[in-house]
Parts: sequence; structure tokens; C-alpha cells
Amino acid sequence: MKDIHVCGIGHALVDIEFAIDDTTFESLGLNKGSMALVSEDEQMQVIHSLSDKTHHRSSGGSAANTIIAIGQFGGKAAYKTILGDDPFGLFYAKEFQELGIKLEAEFIPNSKTGTCLVLITPDAERTMMTSLGVNSTYNKDHLVENTISRSEWLYIEGYRLTEPGGADAIKEAVDLAKKYDTKIAFTFSDIFVVQVFRDIVQEISASTDLVFCNEAEAVAFTEKDNHHDAFEALKHVFPHVVMTKGKDGAEIFYEEKQASIPAYMTTAVDTTGAGDMFAGAFLYGITQGLSIHRSGHLASMASSRVVSQFGARLKESPKELFQTILESIA
Repeated sequence: MKDIHVCGIGHALVDIEFAIDDTTFESLGLNKGSMALVSEDEQMQVIHSLSDKTHHRSSGGSAANTIIAIGQFGGKAAYKTILGDDPFGLFYAKEFQELGIKLEAEFIPNSKTGTCLVLITPDAERTMMTSLGVNSTYNKDHLVENTISRSEWLYIEGYRLTEPGGADAIKEAVDLAKKYDTKIAFTFSDIFVVQVFRDIVQEISASTDLVFCNEAEAVAFTEKDNHHDAFEALKHVFPHVVMTKGKDGAEIFYEEKQASIPAYMTTAVDTTGAGDMFAGAFLYGITQGLSIHRSGHLASMASSRVVSQFGARLKESPKELFQTILESIA
């Protein structure tokens, strides 16, 4: 029996978010808008340099943000990951319990939970320094077959393909999903994932039912000159495609239907998790039987709301957004 709408596999990261001015950011010598994998010491040096500034903490990771969004909307969701046996791990598990999401995360003794330092500048851009911690040891032994069998969709995070153990776990999860007729959704996650890990990305893509990507990732995967051609190429690789275009909305191809979804007007404060929210809201919509247009508009509206605030999690009621879409979009 399929009693879980979406089960996700990805990193468990506690996001530590600082809103800083441009002068402070420039003093750090980082590339704006980048996501860099760093050591715990490198990350802590920057955190210590910002000790006079306030920060916000929340459980996250790209796929986790998507699964949390599905749970917030009222969907039945599960998440597979691992945690360190430390205060951050306990914090992470407690948040998922409060959100009502089934968390399958073994606490690994004598290890540290992954953390992501998120630096948000006045232009709403976010720059991330990620220390994976125990995430780098995730492997197929941490999978729970029963949960995949109970899920309508398996949602795979591209970042998980960057470690050998994680890649092996994803391959095993894909095989289990096919065994139990669980549909597979895959997010490229980042250009560097597509470029550096192309072989495994293409292998997973061959079994993917629905791909999520942004324009740059689409171009990188298809090696086309522009996002228009890239989208057309993706339609010949994947049965279903969702390509986000930032302020220009999104292009969706689903069940042989195509839709151009506009972006909703907003004042961007923090772009952290915008794509994750789009994926979560869209998956929630289609698992509730919404049309491609309603699911797309729900995703676009939710993304516009999440970038208008700090953090990757909606602070207003997602269920009210859902009702708005039902009432306003045919």
C-alpha cells in the first residue's frame, strides 16, 4: 500500500544563516552565490568572524527542504539520511518530529552532523559553505526498503551523488523504486554535480520519471547553447521535466502537456531554498491530483513567498496558499 506521497534521500544539514552587508562579505574573500564544500575548521573560522551578528538555525539540506515543504502543505513525507551523535543531530531530529515527517536517520557515534553556513547579502543572494560531517559516510546499508515500497515517489538529491557511498546508495534506491513501482524524481542540485559527476548523473537519469533543474543546470546537462534548446532536449530524455527560470517563472512538461508558469511578484530577501520549495510544492500538487497548471502555480507562488523571507521554510500557512490556488487557477 502506498501510504507515503514522497520519500526523499539527501544530506542532513543544519543551516546556520547570517544576513550580512556587502563590506563584511567582501572581507571574507568568497565567490558570491557559490556553494563550496569546506572543512569544519574553515567553516568555523568564518562563523567566529561573525560572532557579533545574529543568526538563524534550521534543519535543512536541499532534498530535506523539499520534503519539509511537502509536509508543511499536508502531504505524507519521509526522509532518509544520517546524523551525528551531537547536539545538532538532536536538533535536526526534533524538528522533523515536530513537522510530522518520518525521519529515517541513524545517529552515528563519535561523528558530527553536517552544517551549512549560509551568508545572505542585501541583493538576496546566498553564498554557502558546507561541511558535510557524517553525511560523507552515507551508504546503501542506511536504506530502509519498506519505506521506498510504501512511497508513491522517491525524490533524489544530486548532491548525494558526490560521494562514492552516497552514489551506491542512490543506485540501490533506484533499483528498489523500480521493484516496487515507485516513481523517481531527480534534482540535479547544482551545475558542478552535472559537470563533475556526469557519468553517474546520466546513469540515474536513465531511470528518472521526473527531473527538476534550473536553466543553467539544464544547459550543462544537455550541452546546448541556451535554455530553450536545453528544455526541448530534456523532453526527449525524461518523461516529465520541470525547469525553473528564476524571475521568469518555469517551464513544465508533464503527462505530454506543456505549461509556461509565470513568476509571482515579490521582493527578494533570501533566495535560499527557492528551487527546493518549487519542487516540494509541485510534487505536493501532483500527488493531490492537481493539474499541471495548478501544481505549477502553487510551486511558483510558494517559491515567491519563500524568497521574500529569511530561511528556506515558509513562515505563513502553506495550506492557505494551496486554497488560494484552488480558488484562482483553473
